[in-house]
Amino acid sequence: MKLKVFSPYDLSLIKEVPLMGKEQAEKALKTAYALFQNQALWIPAHERIAILERTAELMNERMEELAITAAQEGGKPYLDSKVEVLRAINGVKLAAEHIGQLKGEQIPMGLTKASENRIAFTTKEPIGVVLSISAFNHPLNLIVHQVVTAVAAGCPVIVKPANSTPLSCISLVNILIEAGLPEGWCQVMICDHKVAEGLVKDKRINYLSFIGSSKVGWYLKSILASGTRCALEHGGVAPVIVEKDADFKEMLPLVLKGAFYHAGQVCVSVQKVFAHHSICEELANQLAKLASKLVVGNQLDAKTEVGPLISPQEVDRVEEWVNEAVKAGAKLLVGGKRISDTCYQPTVLLNPPQHVKVSTLEIFGPVICIYSFKNRDKAIAIANSLDVHFQAAVFTKNIDVALDTVKKLNASAIMVNDHTAFRVDWMPFGGRDASGIGVGGIPFTMDEMTRDKLMVIKSSVL
Repeated sequence: MKLKVFSPYDLSLIKEVPLMGKEQAEKALKTAYALFQNQALWIPAHERIAILERTAELMNERMEELAITAAQEGGKPYLDSKVEVLRAINGVKLAAEHIGQLKGEQIPMGLTKASENRIAFTTKEPIGVVLSISAFNHPLNLIVHQVVTAVAAGCPVIVKPANSTPLSCISLVNILIEAGLPEGWCQVMICDHKVAEGLVKDKRINYLSFIGSSKVGWYLKSILASGTRCALEHGGVAPVIVEKDADFKEMLPLVLKGAFYHAGQVCVSVQKVFAHHSICEELANQLAKLASKLVVGNQLDAKTEVGPLISPQEVDRVEEWVNEAVKAGAKLLVGGKRISDTCYQPTVLLNPPQHVKVSTLEIFGPVICIYSFKNRDKAIAIANSLDVHFQAAVFTKNIDVALDTVKKLNASAIMVNDHTAFRVDWMPFGGRDASGIGVGGIPFTMDEMTRDKLMVIKSSVL
């Protein structure tokens, strides 16, 4: 069987790739498990560094090809996809650099009579076979975070990319192999959900890395074999608190970018802005004016600022949610209509009711909601009231207000005078509560993909 990969913009066929079944999944798992069980086959640290350095070089040489592939299959505008490739290359370099930091520590002995004449220290070992299940929205950089980290930590890895965007993953794995990664250490599984679920359940999997919806992620966690560790990265609604002293000139372009980057299909896209009542309408109207000027269209056109959603079904969903909000009383300031089967206008809603879907669920589309508040603590309480908590932000010139807001917002990371989608790949990144478990970011993921081994030496000469 073949999996057809389509362009999200015009639904044209890009490529067909083989769809793998249970037998191939079992073969991949046997290969990975055998590599991990035989320590003589483990890749020394210096070889892993050399492989990743060569990988970064090859990616740099093929930057244009990788950018076009990522844009074509994922729908992210070409210029943003080019930035994604640069991030991915930097991520590979970060992983290579962090290999030297995978180290243990001395554990003090002699603190009690029973611990005399002993010396103890820990070492780091790869955790085992890693299974990475990825999402569509960053088809190259997510694979770097889920695959290159495993390679750097010394783990065999099986990766299942999103079926809508497998081509960037295949390209990266081929580059890793070309760079010298031995056979079997990184295997791509293009398969359906049932086959993937079978891999997740298998006791030979030591670590699951999942990026995607919370419904799927928490279900997969529930079927893991005993002892399998995991990291789940889901989404959020990225609340932003804007005080009356916020600098509009600096804030508006940041909020605009945070809301409509990749058509809002980012787990930390700006979705809910709580603005002080004295500036709320002005903020909403100015943001709507900027949103109306954004160029929506073919992601391969260098002029495009907002590309398509990943599928027509997603446009249908976003359209339904916006219509529900407007019918319930939200003021539609701009947008609110589909442009084509896969493109939707950048949309700004003012004061949608708190019970409608755009206020209670992750939109994952080009829609931003502005809410007026008089009491900041009440706005924060509303922001905290949902069960998803990822990144958030506050805009103010008052350091005390900023610190108080950071303290009270329930989020894993809070930006002060910046949008919620800010990220660099060496910082900790991950949701809390229903938004996920575990810590992402290149060095943090590598640490999670290792485990400590303690050695205690008893000697009469110590």
